[in-house]
Amino acid sequence: MRNTARWAATLGLTAATVCAPLTGAALAAPAAAPASLYAPSALVLTLGHGETAATAGAARAVTLSCMPGPSGTHPAPAPACAELRAVGGDPAALAGPGDAMCTKQYDPVVVTVDGVWQGKRIAFERTFANECVKNAAESSLFAF
Repeated sequence: MRNTARWAATLGLTAATVCAPLTGAALAAPAAAPASLYAPSALVLTLGHGETAATAGAARAVTLSCMPGPSGTHPAPAPACAELRAVGGDPAALAGPGDAMCTKQYDPVVVTVDGVWQGKRIAFERTFANECVKNAAESSLFAF
């Protein structure tokens, strides 16, 4: 009978030692899970008439989010996100001159891209001579 009592006491203490961390606060506060499987990619794009973003008022503004899927108020989020992915999130690579015929009229248009691309901060500004030159870049990102 003594052996049975001793084994019962030993088994009870072992169970309490092993299971104690699983009760109380440990169950009430589970480990923090990552907020997302993807690095954030959310941008605000603006277009204004003037030579710099500081002096031009925003005529249009759209949002673009690329993770986990393309979304936002941008008129073509999927192609815009694909273009950004292709150039590693560098809008300057998309703002090159196109081959469209434009007038030499100087009516500056400034485009800005601000936000986060795959966890990295982006602050881009580009001034085009006029709306035609901006559209000649043939980039979905700037087509809003």
